[in-house]
Amino acid sequence: MWPPVVNETSTLPNVAIVGRPNVGKSALFNRLVGRKIAIVHDQAGITRDRISAICNRGARPFTVWDTGGIFGVGERELSAQVRLAAEEALRESDLVLFVVDAKEGLSPVDEDLAGTLRKSQKPVVLVINKVDHDKHEPLAAEFDSLGLEPSVSISAEHDRGISKLLTEIERRLPSPSRDSRITIHDSLAVAIVGRPNVGKSSLINSIVRGERAIVSELPGTTRDAVDILYERNGRKFVFIDTAGIRRRGKHSSSVEVFSVMRAERSIRRADLCILMVDLTMGVTAQDKRIAGLIQQARKPAIVVLNKWDLVRPRRREKEAVRQLAEETRARIFFLEHAPVLTVSALTKENVEKLFASIETIQRAAQQRIGTGILNRLLRQAFQANPPPLVRGKRLKLFYAVQTRSGKQDPVMEAGAPATPQRPHPIQMLKRGRGSSPLQAPEFVLFVNDPRLTNETYRRYLETRIRKAEPYLGLPIMISLRPRAKSVAGTLRVRAK
Repeated sequence: MWPPVVNETSTLPNVAIVGRPNVGKSALFNRLVGRKIAIVHDQAGITRDRISAICNRGARPFTVWDTGGIFGVGERELSAQVRLAAEEALRESDLVLFVVDAKEGLSPVDEDLAGTLRKSQKPVVLVINKVDHDKHEPLAAEFDSLGLEPSVSISAEHDRGISKLLTEIERRLPSPSRDSRITIHDSLAVAIVGRPNVGKSSLINSIVRGERAIVSELPGTTRDAVDILYERNGRKFVFIDTAGIRRRGKHSSSVEVFSVMRAERSIRRADLCILMVDLTMGVTAQDKRIAGLIQQARKPAIVVLNKWDLVRPRRREKEAVRQLAEETRARIFFLEHAPVLTVSALTKENVEKLFASIETIQRAAQQRIGTGILNRLLRQAFQANPPPLVRGKRLKLFYAVQTRSGKQDPVMEAGAPATPQRPHPIQMLKRGRGSSPLQAPEFVLFVNDPRLTNETYRRYLETRIRKAEPYLGLPIMISLRPRAKSVAGTLRVRAK
């Protein structure tokens, strides 16, 4: 049984931004939420998914929705889905911002849309955009014939008239039933990444049982990184549906370049990444490149092999699944610590297992290796395979600790002194640390000279650590620090 879907933003009033293509809806959305989420471009029809975020600029927060251009622009196969998504946003909204373009003037499409909005019986604010300065103010008079009140002249690009618009919005929002200031700091941000058309949006739709993300056979459908809030069994998630990442040389337009850049940023801001691979094509060079982006960002990861329904064998299914997982780990060897799942986003088969893997990774993030065990393990590793000679010198290990956020430093527990004037190296390391609920395990090795090592030896040490504690799905961070003279003796004695 699928658990009930709860959208965290449902406790806030919903404000939908609608209008014909290229009137500045995405620019207004970005201005209201205070950050660049929707892609803004001169090409019409860029926004295809419904994108939502919380606006906290005014006295009352509300959820603002950006929709695709209502009267379908772009590929014919997509236009109907874009219109349906926009109409759903209208049904769910408490207030509509109808955006028109002052510079282009009133169009027949604007008039048709105004009639549709009047029939919807929703509160409407007419937003006359691109009034960049006082000389453009007379252009607004042309829209009086629409008979929509109130109307506000703004320039989303230059932040002109936004304060007045917020005042009009707040006057028309429904009365709050309770404190509606919602935060998502305790949600787990999960980025779904992969090549175009591998099934990222289909997977999210399977999870939330809705059509929030537009699914199409056309590659490159999702151009924005769409944040979808979801609650399951009391646990909160933010799923980030990203544009498919292609090689730079295959980007069809500047819009696609921006989409790929945004997908790469989504990896960096996520707590966990799900790399989707198309089983009908196998692991490609581009899949490995995307896996490399996840590795570089040091993010926990799960590899999802999609379209299992198309390749499932008639016999020995379990053996085939095991072989696919082994082959995938061999091809993407630098993410060999990541769980590998075979799913069908279309039929929802094995999608439930995704949450079991997330829970396993969360439990692994809580595991620690005792300081004594860690030091014995690493000393044995150094003895079994000594570090290479570098300029006639060899790396020496004095002491090792696994850092722990928010608790007393293990080195301090070992008796190493520290003063306010000279904080301990571990304390210095923690400054500026993020608050992700999935912290990758980090080990600090105090050595004679951090320069006397290389990446190959780091990977060797990581392998030895994983034999003691697998840390499934989590990258392992190894930091080398020169020993502090004031504590070197204490560290050496305690490490014995």
